[in-house]
Amino acid sequence: MVIQIKPTTQTLYDQDYYLWLRTTINQLRAGQFSAVDLDNLLEELETMGRSEKRRIKSLLIRLFEHLLKLRYWDRERERNEGHWKGEIRTFRRDIKDRLKDSPSLKPYILEIFDECYQDARTEASDRSQLAIDIFPLTPIGSLEQILDENWFAE
Repeated sequence: MVIQIKPTTQTLYDQDYYLWLRTTINQLRAGQFSAVDLDNLLEELETMGRSEKRRIKSLLIRLFEHLLKLRYWDRERERNEGHWKGEIRTFRRDIKDRLKDSPSLKPYILEIFDECYQDARTEASDRSQLAIDIFPLTPIGSLEQILDENWFAE
């Protein structure tokens, strides 16, 4: 039995991603739209959108997690309070920066708000070794509160 293997045609995208990116940018700037590798460009744009959503979700979970640790992990608060508050400020700033660049992500944050809080409860419980029941079932603050630079749920 003979198996035929079709040769694969590698595009510039497959061979050298950075060169493909630079070439695509140059083609767009030059108005050479018919030369643009549209399929891969669309795929990249969709991937960028998904990445932004994943990043904002991750930041929101981490923000909640640190707020929960600050509020409920009494045994470690004195030693870690400064670190946790610094992390909280960093996560807030990153979320606000992303919302400033992409205001259309705010409805997405509201959509995933409760889910992110539940994930943060689990993570805070795992990291602190405190029972998950220590952390309230409902979010400890509104979106406005948790993004407020002076609010620490204390």
